[in-house]
Amino acid sequence: MAKSRIIIDCDPGVDDAIALLLAFASPDEIEIVGITTVVGNVSLPSTTRNALRITAMANRQDIPVYAGCSRPIILPRHPREASVHGIDGLGDLGVPDATHKAKDQHAVDFIIDTVLREPGEITLCPIGPMTNIALALIKEPAIAAKIKSIVFMGGAVFSPGNTATDAEFNIWIDPHAAQVVLPSGIPMTMFGLDVTRHATLTKARFDQLERDATPIMRTAIAMMRHYGSGDASLHDPCVTAFLIDPTLFKGVDAVIDVDCDQSGAYGRTRAKLVENGAADGLPVCHVITEVNDERLFQLIDQRLRLL
Repeated sequence: MAKSRIIIDCDPGVDDAIALLLAFASPDEIEIVGITTVVGNVSLPSTTRNALRITAMANRQDIPVYAGCSRPIILPRHPREASVHGIDGLGDLGVPDATHKAKDQHAVDFIIDTVLREPGEITLCPIGPMTNIALALIKEPAIAAKIKSIVFMGGAVFSPGNTATDAEFNIWIDPHAAQVVLPSGIPMTMFGLDVTRHATLTKARFDQLERDATPIMRTAIAMMRHYGSGDASLHDPCVTAFLIDPTLFKGVDAVIDVDCDQSGAYGRTRAKLVENGAADGLPVCHVITEVNDERLFQLIDQRLRLL
């Protein structure tokens, strides 16, 4: 399989951190062109700090980090003081700060410049709110035809959400951004709660990870234990795992719509299944619905040991 050249757009977050580490450990399948950050699990300064901390932890300071949007497009939201990710976003373990810094260029401009420079080569991987991606498409609409694909974590179309309005968190933070991105016509693969809830952390899986764990793995396991006390699902690593081995997953094609009505199910994603390839000219998203979770965790275990 050809190597994927990707930009990871993220809001680290423990599961974002594991997704990044899995990508770092898979250079034969994945080349990370850059990491962009957005507000989400924690504030933008914290998500950017965490992206730098993870690259430093894995000795991947060669991968540039670009800070992006500090708020959603329409409705500002106050970043959470604490969550399953802890106050600092990485489980409050005291992960050392990086000595290198984020680049001066804004994430939106980096995305635009990179796609225009390498048309048809770049896959975007938003594993947080889609604010940066949406604003890149708004600022330079020409990139839509030049993005190879978008593989994202967000939404819930066949299962309940995980917020007050039954939306999935990433979409709920900025549904207007998702409503810009999803109809863009870019080839799209969706990892929503329909599948990521099956990527669960269990005692047996922790026991396997802890056998002869490397120092980086021990830190990753500690982050996952903190996170797993509140959310036992590794949502974001599914995106990275798909780029490494797509045979781990199965899905269906659908047209996705996002509810942006504040008086309704704000941020809820809804799907109309596409049968026999007929979508009436509407953009189609491949919605992942199944995962071989045993093989997924074998992959995570094997790859993290390489760091």
